[in-house]
Amino acid sequence: MGMVLTNARVHTADEERPLAGTVVIEDGLITHVGDHGTSPDVAGLPVYDLGGRTVIPGLIDAHTHPSMVSQSSWHVRLPWTTDVDEILRFIADYAAAHPVEEAPYLYFEYYPSTTFRDGGPTRELLDGAVSDRPVLCQDFSEHEHWVNSKMLELMGVTRDTPDPVPGLEMFVRDEAGEPTGLLREFVHRHFVDAMYERIGWTPPQELTPERIKPFFDFMTDHGVTALFEALIVDDRILASLAELDERGELNAYYSGALQFQNAADLPTVLDRLAELRTRHGSEHIDVSTVKLFLDGTNESGNSAVIGPLCSHAEAHLGEIGMEVDELEQCLLLCNAATVDVHVHLVGDRAFRVACDAVEAARDRLADEGDAWRIQVTLAHCELVDPADMIRPAELGIFVNWTTHWSGGYFGEGAKEHLGEERWNRMYRFNEMVAGGAVVTFGSDVVTAYELHRADPMFGMQVAATRVDPEYPLDPSAYPNSVRPAADARLSSDLLLQGYTINGAKQLRLSDRLGSITVGKVANLVVLNGSPTDAAPESLGDIKCDAVVFEGRVVSGSL
Repeated sequence: MGMVLTNARVHTADEERPLAGTVVIEDGLITHVGDHGTSPDVAGLPVYDLGGRTVIPGLIDAHTHPSMVSQSSWHVRLPWTTDVDEILRFIADYAAAHPVEEAPYLYFEYYPSTTFRDGGPTRELLDGAVSDRPVLCQDFSEHEHWVNSKMLELMGVTRDTPDPVPGLEMFVRDEAGEPTGLLREFVHRHFVDAMYERIGWTPPQELTPERIKPFFDFMTDHGVTALFEALIVDDRILASLAELDERGELNAYYSGALQFQNAADLPTVLDRLAELRTRHGSEHIDVSTVKLFLDGTNESGNSAVIGPLCSHAEAHLGEIGMEVDELEQCLLLCNAATVDVHVHLVGDRAFRVACDAVEAARDRLADEGDAWRIQVTLAHCELVDPADMIRPAELGIFVNWTTHWSGGYFGEGAKEHLGEERWNRMYRFNEMVAGGAVVTFGSDVVTAYELHRADPMFGMQVAATRVDPEYPLDPSAYPNSVRPAADARLSSDLLLQGYTINGAKQLRLSDRLGSITVGKVANLVVLNGSPTDAAPESLGDIKCDAVVFEGRVVSGSL
């Protein structure tokens, strides 16, 4: 089984031979990469003349959330408005049209993060729309949630309920300590099972093969042949992936991560990770990473920053999950277990703490004559102090960025907390790359609402232009709606590298994937246009004519 692709423009992502014209595939592997018209004896193999079309390695989404997207199909889409009365009318009307017997729990997404500029939303406000059943509304940053009194009651949450991670995973409270109805991060997940038990209902979100398959089919159709799930919220996805794999329907290499919160719970998480790896690990399925949320979000004002936040009267540096000493301890535990670490962080103080912890851990191991065996990836890195830009390269840290956030996706939500100067310095990665850092890219989609934005070509367009075609900034304030600063646009060459060979390095698959190189697995994509020739604003128009996974055409046609 095999094929010859010729008369093509092949971007190999291989430094030894960046461009080629012919690729030969035999038994699922690449056996020849050469100029057009040159190939070894390939008698009997079908030959496809691609007419000059572009071929690239299979794309790699190095930070996404298939479980969460697959579980969100029952969520209700809110109208896109910051008018609170309009939002509440929609919620009340929806509840009236869907009685409690039909819909005992209502989950709405999204309300814009800038909706409540003069104070957070309250449970009483939502009670006015629906009070006979639990209601949750998710904000656009995906890191805050607004619930009514009934949901707090059924979850058993009171003023005496401790926050799982104070400052990060927490219930916002009033002066008397009562929960206001605003939730930070996904704190409700610690309590929602009790609510389901009380109402005698669970949402239709079991991660069966049929429920997760649409996500993976979407990724396949858009050229993604490997991905990293940045948070396994339900390990049943691993059994379903294994079933799809047995059917020959999993056209992707999958890697996933379990979350830990602190040094105390990390040993238990590492044991669980080893158990899952033993039970479900295979050629296509891997679980060898843990994830930490080191701070919150810039839009919510709970990122960890070096200088005080502008939104607080007193000097406040945001929230951080742990300081250097504890994070160093966690890294050493992971190194002993040879488990990689993926860290969510957005503020410049969180970035510095993470780098300081990596440096301290590496220095300690060197002093003890032990080896550094793990990879650390810092995801998001939205605000980095100029003095720290070189540190990922110096410390061997991977930096992962969500390309489709590069424009106006979150609008100006962070500006009130960071101030204009820091807001204008967000999302800068060219300086890190110039210093030698390895930068990877992902979609970080968490709901079906935004799944279409997981198309890597769409992400490339937004990162190359700093303009979001769906959520543009105010053109009267920003020329052509470009997210400052315009010189932080990413080049198409860097974007291709980040979505291919760099992503393979992060997932520890670069010996098999990530470039069109003899001996590697034949994962590649035939495009109807060239990312390096297209105008940046047209990158999203490029489509996949064919996707080849392990030598088989699994989407489109040649």
